[in-house]
Amino acid sequence: MECDGAKTHSISIRKNDDSVKSDEQAIRDLVATWLEASTRGDFATVLSLMADDVVFMAPGQEPFGKEDWSERMKDVRVEGESKIQEIKVLGEWAWLRQHLRVIVTPSNAKRSVLSGYELIILRKKPDGNWVVARDANLGTPEREAQST
Repeated sequence: MECDGAKTHSISIRKNDDSVKSDEQAIRDLVATWLEASTRGDFATVLSLMADDVVFMAPGQEPFGKEDWSERMKDVRVEGESKIQEIKVLGEWAWLRQHLRVIVTPSNAKRSVLSGYELIILRKKPDGNWVVARDANLGTPEREAQST
């Protein structure tokens, strides 16, 4: 009986590992979808990747939510790249740490390049999809290269 119990226990752990790997891939896919949709200007897709009560935090700004994010993105072109550093899944919650570099081009202003680390807390919805619940973006403007 001990062998059967150990075998069952081992299978249970493997299922958990597979589930975590599946969740980690789903989160990687969310990041890729976010960046691709942003580049296309498809902010409806980006909004669908956020929880309704999402909170964004950025240096020098008051925290803001989904509606304010949407307002800030009007007439803005965004291109970005992510280098995921860490993903940790804990049941229906997860966090993601990444280095993000974003080129932001407003329709009526000069483009800016922001880069830095970001910590994102994600929540798994009842349908199994992950959404961004909290986003602490530490990106700051990159300095322009100076010619000598």
